Amino acid sequence: MTEQILALARTLGPAGVTETEALEPLCRAARAELEGMLREGVTPEDCGEAFLLGAAWLALAGLAAGEDGGVESFRAGDVSIRHRSGMDARARCAALRLQARQVMARYLRDDGFVFRGVPG
Repeated sequence: MTEQILALARTLGPAGVTETEALEPLCRAARAELEGMLREGVTPEDCGEAFLLGAAWLALAGLAAGEDGGVESFRAGDVSIRHRSGMDARARCAALRLQARQVMARYLRDDGFVFRGVPG
């Protein structure tokens, strides 16, 4: 299954992602993370292609988290920092993780808010 996740991540990822050696361990880690988030009694096979896609998005989020942050130039005199146009690495990582959770939402444990009551 990890090979399928890796192939999908390479297809979905940005140009040059096929050359990175980090993608394979990120796919293994994404698979393990996603398996740990599944509801009790649900297996990756029960999720079908949604599991593969969710794990691929998580792996790509891990890859985005390791990027340089998008700083194009920095100047110390009269302090000036210029960022590349487009989404920075942190926002890209968050967006990819959100996509993974949305694809897998029906199979994941509910880790959301729980209302226990009001005293009085």
